[in-house]
Amino acid sequence: MPSRRSQEQLTELLDPATTVLLTVECQQGVVGPYSALPELAAAARSSGALANVARLVAAAHERGVQVMHAVAESRPDGRGGNHNARLFRAAARLPVQQYTGSTAVRVAPPIEVADEDLVVRRLHGLSPLAGTDVDPLLRNLGCRVLVVTGVSANIAIPNAVFDAVNLGYTAVVPADAIAGVPADYTPAMVRNTLALVATVTTTDAVLGSWKRPHGRAAGLGAATPA
Repeated sequence: MPSRRSQEQLTELLDPATTVLLTVECQQGVVGPYSALPELAAAARSSGALANVARLVAAAHERGVQVMHAVAESRPDGRGGNHNARLFRAAARLPVQQYTGSTAVRVAPPIEVADEDLVVRRLHGLSPLAGTDVDPLLRNLGCRVLVVTGVSANIAIPNAVFDAVNLGYTAVVPADAIAGVPADYTPAMVRNTLALVATVTTTDAVLGSWKRPHGRAAGLGAATPA
């Protein structure tokens, strides 16, 4: 449980007016029951990460925090997609493909997509930010803090965090709302890599922050994230 001081700092940081909640590849073809990557889907569900993403999205909707869903997809002819790494070549041979317009690229339950949510789709690369509409959309929204959730802790999540930091955003990672494989890799990666560049926290701490008043109404001074 975070200390009172660290919770106050997190509350000040996660101002709904300047925070965006990003879900990464939380789509049916990745974390759903008919996933192309069943081991990853199982990890996302058994760890509680997917349920925690859904809790964060529901709270963001209630609190007025902008939600953005980053979806990875491909064309059936592969046009415009990457072929320059083993991962891409292996993905092209999987029995479930993330084709544009298919069920596989719909956001997976139990995550609810609201009318005000933004869904950003990419046909290339490893990151939801690099070469996509995410960065300009965040800037137009007045975003300063990006809460990164979803999968995988192996590739897309660290890419998203690094890109967010390089672009000048403050990255916040609820460690229990991301998943990767094998299961013990995720906490090691968070501890040894993401904690160096992001504010690492928990789903409950973020939810607690969004239940509390922000800014001057809270009577808090400027704070530095723990």
